[in-house]
Amino acid sequence: MPQPLSPFHLAVPVDDLAAARAFYGGLLGCPEGRSSDTWIDFDLFGHQFVVHLGTPVGQVDQNAVDSDAVPSFHYGVVLDMERWQALANTLTDAGIDFIIAPKIRFKGEAGEQATMFFRDPAGNALEFKAFKDIGQLFATD
Repeated sequence: MPQPLSPFHLAVPVDDLAAARAFYGGLLGCPEGRSSDTWIDFDLFGHQFVVHLGTPVGQVDQNAVDSDAVPSFHYGVVLDMERWQALANTLTDAGIDFIIAPKIRFKGEAGEQATMFFRDPAGNALEFKAFKDIGQLFATD
């Protein structure tokens, strides 16, 4: 029997807290929790996400996934299809420069999913996805 999901905690470095606040709190609509002059907690779709002032990781490595060059370091959330589409529309309307534009990956295969990749103002790569059938989250065939 699968265990209920627990919120994850993730902290990433950013070089501008005001830009991070505008991006995560404003554009993505994540409620803000505690903060200081060096970090901010956000509720990232039910998960504790923290940005800390620091040196952004940067991105050079990529791996081929279903004919896309996927950043090897990235993070994000699996949403339901309706929330994913609403976020894709919000980001498109805001003129986000997608690494990989919203699309369906593995169409007709196990794990068929909607996906999109983009960067925050510090250059951190994010992927948000949704599954046609959430039961396929860990499908292998």
